[in-house]
Amino acid sequence: MTDIRNYSLEELEQLFKDWKASLYHAQQVFSWVYQKEAASFAEMTNLSLDLRKRCKEKFIFQELKLIKMQESTDGTKKFLFGLEDDNLIESVLIPAEGRNTACLSTQVGCKYGCRFCASGLAGFKRNLLAWEIIAQVLEINKHLAKSRVSHIVFMGIGEPLDNYNNVLKAIKIINYHGGLNIGARRITISTSGLIPAIERLSKEGMQIELSISLHASDDKARSQLMPVNKKYPLKELITGCKKYAFVTGRQVTFEYALLKEINSSRQSAENLAKLLKGWNAKVNLLIYNPVKDLPYEPAPGPEVLAFRKLLEDARIPVTIRKPRGKDIDAACGQLRISRKT
Repeated sequence: MTDIRNYSLEELEQLFKDWKASLYHAQQVFSWVYQKEAASFAEMTNLSLDLRKRCKEKFIFQELKLIKMQESTDGTKKFLFGLEDDNLIESVLIPAEGRNTACLSTQVGCKYGCRFCASGLAGFKRNLLAWEIIAQVLEINKHLAKSRVSHIVFMGIGEPLDNYNNVLKAIKIINYHGGLNIGARRITISTSGLIPAIERLSKEGMQIELSISLHASDDKARSQLMPVNKKYPLKELITGCKKYAFVTGRQVTFEYALLKEINSSRQSAENLAKLLKGWNAKVNLLIYNPVKDLPYEPAPGPEVLAFRKLLEDARIPVTIRKPRGKDIDAACGQLRISRKT
């Protein structure tokens, strides 16, 4: 038996077709699960008893176990969830005026081993299933009194494009008007730069925002920080991102965590400007969030401002992103799977 949330609407409609049931009933089930947040088929009172019985025999409702919830002084909330196999993941709610952003995990651990990130310290365990990704949103919604999650960023534990099929299935359910009804332009996938998957994503016909974890502007520095660069070097990555921007008409965002004495020099800024000048790209500069057990430190404030100014002078759209949830280890690069307390 599988969780009902592992089925897309198309898959559910095909099943109902095989059962000689109306496709409309498949849409009703979706409405119960995602809009009315039903936790059993017994609640689906506008379905026949026979159809409810067949669904109960085919599907189950599983749940994420909330082990711990922490709240930052800035209102950010971090959730530690236990999975059915006793693995752990973390998710984050980032509230702001007019929006509630959920930062979701897509894997248990991460195999890409970015040197400055906590998520891969415990190694890679497995991919999350579609229902485990969607359930993070549903659980976070329970902690919102009069509103719901309005924006999704796949920037939690794991590399989203390494779990492509499950992530895309989850996105389509999250986006569908009869599902969670969150617009594609309010959904961001962050990747370390898996070029074939970026190309595949560009052909999905969805207006998903693409964010690249870049963090260095030359191959030597990036390969030291991010081993994935040895397989997908900068020149090829930038070419792939330009194609994505052209095909989708969407601006590509580059995340760049400024690390003391590593990637915050004037030369690094000039290199970055050359890579991004003249096409639809922007930069989010991140104040690095220190991670226990890792040696990196944030670049000094004057270097951050000088880096931004050089990009602005080169007419590259750039912002300095304010860290959220730093005091509870919920900021970028701080999520991990090894803690229960």
